[in-house]
Amino acid sequence: MTDHTDIPALMKDIGERARAAAAELAFAKPEAKKAALEAAAEEVLRRRDEIKAANAKDQDFATEKGISPAMMDRLKLDDDRIQSIVDGLRAIAAQDDPVGAVLTEWDMPSGLNIRRVRTPLGVVGVIYESRPNVTADAGALCLKSGNAVILRGGSEGLNSSSILTECLKTGLEKAGLPTDAIQLVPTRDRAAVSEMLKATDYIDVIVPRGGKGLVGLVQREARVPVFAHLEGIVHIYVDKAADPKKALEVVLNAKTRRTGICGAAECLLVHEDLKDGLGREIVAALVKAGVNVHAAPEFQSVEGTTPATDEDWGREYLDMDIAAKTVRDVDGAIEHIRAYSSNHTDGILTEDKAAAERFFERVDSAILVHNASTQFADGGEFGMGAEIGIATGKMHARGPVGAEQLTSFKYLVVGDGAVRS
Repeated sequence: MTDHTDIPALMKDIGERARAAAAELAFAKPEAKKAALEAAAEEVLRRRDEIKAANAKDQDFATEKGISPAMMDRLKLDDDRIQSIVDGLRAIAAQDDPVGAVLTEWDMPSGLNIRRVRTPLGVVGVIYESRPNVTADAGALCLKSGNAVILRGGSEGLNSSSILTECLKTGLEKAGLPTDAIQLVPTRDRAAVSEMLKATDYIDVIVPRGGKGLVGLVQREARVPVFAHLEGIVHIYVDKAADPKKALEVVLNAKTRRTGICGAAECLLVHEDLKDGLGREIVAALVKAGVNVHAAPEFQSVEGTTPATDEDWGREYLDMDIAAKTVRDVDGAIEHIRAYSSNHTDGILTEDKAAAERFFERVDSAILVHNASTQFADGGEFGMGAEIGIATGKMHARGPVGAEQLTSFKYLVVGDGAVRS
């Protein structure tokens, strides 16, 4: 790896090339973008052994750094995960092109015809930790939406991300599109992040994808607009009218399928009438599955639990841990979620339609789920092919950010010699 000693000069060069590529990509034909993504998918398949070898080096580097098991899980690429990357690229390729889509159209008495149409944002900067699959997801979604992208991945995944970026660039080249439309920052130096955060001349929006520390840093220091992706402090509420079989299966999946993703459940709320029945059964099942349940007093009699402390509410564990307590009813669950949620994803398990509707109406998170695992909080599972992140703010983008949300719009106004009186 080249030793880049002049980080400001490096980032200025990357920014200038990204801005030039964005200007060309903005009006690229949908067929060309589709061809680029399909060619990139084939290249990832062709080079999958190289990707796995590079990922092994990244895992060795990460082990030396002593990163957590959850972060190591995010870093790992195996055959199944590489196939998921390929499937995501193909799914994005197959989607309708958002650029130029007419959002609405109307005529005015003045004789003007006005259309609001989707346009690319320009240059997107993505700053993320440990997950090399984000390299492919973000690169593909930005390409589909006509945006150039500057990727600054976690230092642990640099080798994997470098090859994935090369695959994306091969796709661009084969489709006759500017290869500078997708660039990976080729250094682990954290000064590159600081340069991106103030690069208002080159970057139109920053997407941070990582833990609380990274997102907090970006929000504090960025002079470029930010799509906030906060912690996944995810709650799942088991209502009095929950189906026991569904509740048990969904809670276990929501916590244990993959603990290191932002959609993993971190807090279990149970209707107080279920304390000695289904609630206790679910807590015991979690313990049996290897989960450390930080239990409120009502569940501490379950063998293997740990007494909960005040710090356990509103905590993102990203590990085999969950906090658990009872609440009086759906309104009690809503109150707790309002107090501790990060507005990412929250769920309810119930057969009571009115309770589910009340939960959906009164909980203000980006994603709400009813009778389904919170681990579905993912752009791929939403039919977007992939996501660049899950925005927890309310300005412009919210929830899984796919190609459509990586666009803005402009007004096209057409007259026939119209003048204003």
